[in-house]
Amino acid sequence: MRPPRMDTAKLTLVRQPFDHPDFLFELKHDGFRALAYISEGRCELVSRRRNSYKSFGELRSHLAGLKVKNAVIDGELVCLDSEGRSIFNELLFRRGCPTFYAFDVLYLNDRDLRQPPLIQRKRRLRDLIGKSGLADVICGKYVEKRGIDLFNEVCQRNLEGVVAKRKNWTYATVSGWLKIKNRNYTQAERRHERYLRTV
Repeated sequence: MRPPRMDTAKLTLVRQPFDHPDFLFELKHDGFRALAYISEGRCELVSRRRNSYKSFGELRSHLAGLKVKNAVIDGELVCLDSEGRSIFNELLFRRGCPTFYAFDVLYLNDRDLRQPPLIQRKRRLRDLIGKSGLADVICGKYVEKRGIDLFNEVCQRNLEGVVAKRKNWTYATVSGWLKIKNRNYTQAERRHERYLRTV
């Protein structure tokens, strides 16, 4: 059975990093948001506007090989350098080797997982991706409580930002996802202008 179509949870921009015991904090990768729909030995990567990505064929083939009956995995398509930093133009112009950075699982083996708490979904995802052995599929890591320390590290390494999520909330609670951007992130310079020249 094919999983139902789903909408991606939206992120709300906040200006300042924060610490909070009810939140998980994770790296915000710089790429294309995508839901991976896996069923019947195939994988379709779908954008947040519900458009199917026609490229990334090898990555889709690897994701299709996950040992599941069916699944919907939320993540980011990225191209990473040798230090694990997202290089957006490598992805945009299809020059690098794409990786799927998975950070949530919404559906697994005929079961809708959007209602259980995020922390439970994270454990399911870690078990699923960890057993796969796929080099181009990464299970996102996170820290609890200490968002300010993570954000400071992100800024020092010239990364895009941090995402904060309430660990006990459902996927449908979109206001539980917050993004804090690094204002000095160099890859964001003239981003809109470069993007318009490619479409």
